Amino acid sequence: MGTTAEQSLADTIVAHESELLPEWIRQQLAAIATRRDLMRDDELKEQSQQFLGRFVRALKSGASADGTSEAWADTRALLDHISLSRARQGFSPSETATFVFSLRQPLFDVLRKTNRDDLDRLSGDLLHMSTLLDKLGLYTFEVYQKAREEVIQRQQQEMLELSTPVVQLWDGILALPLIGTLDSARTQTVMENLLEKIVETGSEVAILDITGVPTVDTLVAQHLMKAVAAARLMGAECIISGIRPQIAQTIVHLGVDLADVTTKASLADAFKHALTRNELTIVSTRTP
Repeated sequence: MGTTAEQSLADTIVAHESELLPEWIRQQLAAIATRRDLMRDDELKEQSQQFLGRFVRALKSGASADGTSEAWADTRALLDHISLSRARQGFSPSETATFVFSLRQPLFDVLRKTNRDDLDRLSGDLLHMSTLLDKLGLYTFEVYQKAREEVIQRQQQEMLELSTPVVQLWDGILALPLIGTLDSARTQTVMENLLEKIVETGSEVAILDITGVPTVDTLVAQHLMKAVAAARLMGAECIISGIRPQIAQTIVHLGVDLADVTTKASLADAFKHALTRNELTIVSTRTP
């Protein structure tokens, strides 16, 4: 097809933009009828006008129909912005890709009306249009998926940080209550939070409370030992509390060596031990 088909398609869009744009916007609004609260009409119109302008410029440059050459960079950049914003706004992947795919029917109607007496030109324009819109529509879908994955990863990281709070129980004494399963990613977050707090407070004792850890296997035990070793390198002693009878039996069965690690049955016991280690005493002022 070459430049002739590209120029023909661009000329048709420019000549009929006044009727093409409103119909395209109508198609888009119909596709997101139940999500109108997420998108303002003026915002949608502006995005559509920008896309048509960049689409036409790329066509006039004689760029290939795959939509990946440098001439399509501005068009792809706009689709990046639209896909990212809609991913954050809560649109679905199909609703996001509809921004491009919904242009197909209005553009088809315009091409059929203007080229009804030239079937060769019509078939060429239609093939060129379909190839481009398919490529660009799939591109928006890919960008959306990547954006959603980044959002999910960020949320998971935030949840990890929220689920591993380091609490200062007393001067020089920290506690890190662990709830749920320990994996490599969470252990890394645990160690980072713990070490940062040790440096910040100058604490000498850190209590790792595993009361909320449902099971302890070899992998979990290894993760705990990593946290203990990291704290020791920072000059803090680690106490593991929350060792329930069934977890104690599992640790023995697995052959995990905790001989050089102080362990306690409860957080309260660990706190008492930490106070004693730091030569601190809590005295009741209550009158007998």
